[in-house]
Amino acid sequence: MSLVQKNRRRAKAVERALAKRLEGRRVGILGQEDIFIGDLFSVEVKSRKSVAIYDWFQQAVKNAKGKIPLLIVHITGKHHDNDLVVMSLKDFEKIIKKRS
Repeated sequence: MSLVQKNRRRAKAVERALAKRLEGRRVGILGQEDIFIGDLFSVEVKSRKSVAIYDWFQQAVKNAKGKIPLLIVHITGKHHDNDLVVMSLKDFEKIIKKRS
């Protein structure tokens, strides 16, 4: 099995696990969202061994003091409308379950 095939197999497994956890449906067709969880969110899943965002997010966790930690990632020179908002899956689940 090639490295590309292994990576794709791992990605599908992660998508299935997250779809189950979010009570959604894995779509996973190229060019479409990876997981359908309703009409409000379009879920794209990326699986990597490590990313710098985890270190940045730990600072948000440390400073949260009982609040939900949130990380906003801004690229210098880009419009803030394109900034990324990062939160933990468990906190995201709490928010979407309150909407149900």
